[in-house]
Amino acid sequence: MKEVAVLLLNRVFVFYCCRFIITNTGTGHVVPGARYKEYRLQDYSSWFVKQLNNTEKWTHLRSCLVKSDDCNNLSKRYKTLKQYKLAELTPMESGCCRPPAECGYPALNASYFDLSYHPMSTNIDCKLYKNARSVRCYDCDSCKAGVAQYMKTEWRVVAIFNVILFVILLFVYFVGCCARRNAGGSDAKGNGR
Repeated sequence: MKEVAVLLLNRVFVFYCCRFIITNTGTGHVVPGARYKEYRLQDYSSWFVKQLNNTEKWTHLRSCLVKSDDCNNLSKRYKTLKQYKLAELTPMESGCCRPPAECGYPALNASYFDLSYHPMSTNIDCKLYKNARSVRCYDCDSCKAGVAQYMKTEWRVVAIFNVILFVILLFVYFVGCCARRNAGGSDAKGNGR
């Protein structure tokens, strides 16, 4: 029994270490003059990027992002450009709802940009961004990076919860084993008399 518990503890430890290693990179880059950060896909582990670049998986995630209406509600939440620039956008709002800052598109409001400006940036996301509600930057690498950052945060919360739950269950298991051993020892002494 003891060997099974040690083996199980070892496997859980390795699993959570791998999960933290996979999600340990990608902290975001400061945007000059703004309070939000931008995220780059290359900052995340290759395994994570491969999952996000899987066309079938991304198509499903993309449809959820379009339906969520988060990008369309930005102009309702931030009435002025000043409010928008001072806003702390979520990673997905930063990556999916607006073009990367390096594109240089001037914001007309929180969800509409002047695309007549021709950016000097070679970032492909600059060409992919459109003001249309169903397009935005949903096909951009910056959007995938925003989703990766969101998932990284959520995975860490779940991982911490699972570790705490595992420690509690392990404690209950060992208390049960000790109680069983003590109860078995007292039965043997009682039978011997």
